[in-house]
Amino acid sequence: MNNRGFFEKNLLGRRKCATVRLTLLRGSGEITINKRNLTSYFSSNFYHISKIQAPLELLGIQNKYDLIIRSTGGGLTSQATAIQLALARALVKLDQTYRKPLKVEGLLKCDSRRKERKKYGLKKARKAPQYSKR
Repeated sequence: MNNRGFFEKNLLGRRKCATVRLTLLRGSGEITINKRNLTSYFSSNFYHISKIQAPLELLGIQNKYDLIIRSTGGGLTSQATAIQLALARALVKLDQTYRKPLKVEGLLKCDSRRKERKKYGLKKARKAPQYSKR
């Protein structure tokens, strides 16, 4: 419990270079990212918005909690995926019965794929210059 009498959960979510810190408060379902509204931050991109709201919709608790999110690094897609992971982790910490449906949907998995580094003598990570015999 914090000083406002609300239950609060702070959790971290990561994807590629994106890092997200999420605070979960009892409320009316308002989502704020970097002091901006959800739709203005993701410029009404339905894919990103639905990705973020997926854990809440799966459990049927869309209008129960307010989310305050601080997001840094990465692109919009990796930030949305990081928010989804942080939200799922926060909900599991809040109520252990949420774990099974979230796990079945794969919302508790951390996607560890990152961009491969460029190697010396190559144009990109794996693309080599064209071979010439003469």
